[in-house]
Amino acid sequence: MLQIKNLSVSYGKQPVFKALDLTFRSGAITGIIGPNGAGKSTLIKGTLGLIKRTGDAFINEQPLKQMRQKIAYVEQRAALDLTFPISVFEVVLTGCYGQLGLFKSPGRVEREAVKAALAQVNLLEFADRQIGALSGGQLQRVFVARAIVQQADVVILDEPFVGIDMKSEQDIMGVLRQWREAGKTIIVVHHDLNKVHAYFDDLVIMNHGVVANGPVDNVYTKEAISQAFSSDLSNVLFNQSVGAS
Repeated sequence: MLQIKNLSVSYGKQPVFKALDLTFRSGAITGIIGPNGAGKSTLIKGTLGLIKRTGDAFINEQPLKQMRQKIAYVEQRAALDLTFPISVFEVVLTGCYGQLGLFKSPGRVEREAVKAALAQVNLLEFADRQIGALSGGQLQRVFVARAIVQQADVVILDEPFVGIDMKSEQDIMGVLRQWREAGKTIIVVHHDLNKVHAYFDDLVIMNHGVVANGPVDNVYTKEAISQAFSSDLSNVLFNQSVGAS
């Protein structure tokens, strides 16, 4: 379980959000949605201490800064340097380093774990390929494979489905559902509102603060979407839902 208490982030003098309290439960996939600039990625980076913030975060009531090995973070693909000369296998292998400690090198066990993770995301044949030579969907599956070998209790993915093919999206969702069955806490910053019910158990709806959060069936409402996005989008989404039922 991941808890956020009294979290605030500002850029300069402009607050992105103030005093957020959230709990992400284990054994569930939680989506975070909101319009562009609503603070979704900022929430993740603030929680992880990657940007300046006030407030605290806890994993199973222990300070997050003491539990970093329990977290796997898959950041947005746009933030990555794809020209770096590293292979698919080597990227996934970096997921083992946190468990090895400072003075140990990956051995046979870790290399077998990497092969198994790549097989799980259907990329074993790409093990020796440089990451810049992959498609968007293949690259995203590589980072999911790295998260697999980390064996983390909390997995956070920031916009993992942007610009990828449907096969990769379904492969990734298959892994996320396996993690859910294993009792992990899975958090996904997401943009496609039409897939909220299909993908998530819980939902956080944001717009410079939390508009609503809780089980999807309770909080994914016309009123909440109207408040976070616009009444026009809300009408389109929920009229489509009614027409399709």
